[in-house]
Amino acid sequence: MQNANYIFGIRTVIEAINADKNISKLLIKTNSKSELISELLLLVAQKNIPYQYVPEAKINSLTRKNHQGVLAFISPIEFYSIEDIVPSLFENGINPFILVLDQLTDIRNFGAIVRTAECAGVNAIVIPQKGAASINADAVKTSAGALHVIPVCREKNLIKTVKFLKDSGIQVIAVTEKSEKLYTQSDYTGPVALVLGAEDSGIDPEILRISHEFAKIPVFGKIASLNVSVAAGILMYECIRQRAI
Repeated sequence: MQNANYIFGIRTVIEAINADKNISKLLIKTNSKSELISELLLLVAQKNIPYQYVPEAKINSLTRKNHQGVLAFISPIEFYSIEDIVPSLFENGINPFILVLDQLTDIRNFGAIVRTAECAGVNAIVIPQKGAASINADAVKTSAGALHVIPVCREKNLIKTVKFLKDSGIQVIAVTEKSEKLYTQSDYTGPVALVLGAEDSGIDPEILRISHEFAKIPVFGKIASLNVSVAAGILMYECIRQRAI
């Protein structure tokens, strides 16, 4: 009745949420109204599960069975809260190394970044509830299984999360071509959070505004920017280089 990547039906989804299944996204048919839908929405709010209203045709394109206007994608990984991880890092004497990915939706780039992050010793990766790559079997494969190892924090409000990192004493460095400062001129030896955005949309302007500083990777060719996974790798290993000195 169910596909390995998603489940459907109002009661089925409610039971899955109550059983603490890892749901990455929920689709609800536009204008759906009933007591069960109200119960579902209450649970979704309590568990901070991202959802969106879509035309019935969208859900029909995924399954032709009796979905009752509700379909949930099951995540292959568990999600964490950055507000739990950061205090634990400090308590255990670990120098925090956090990666924040804003508006990065490409699954292959995301998986490649996670793989490099795990190799580089990143303590956690932060993504937004909306506007992030789908964490599915393809993402896990591209990460070479690193998504099962490194904590991924799916946060409702990325701006609020960045403010939390700053308040926690973590230096927030936004990687952007708008910077006049080269990435090698930044100091990564203390607690640090690197913020990277998608190649097309970049980092949210408000996140740029509240970041401690900017850093850029120089580009000398005719192509204006590096692939984001390559840029992330360069920055992460500059952090390793500085901390190893």
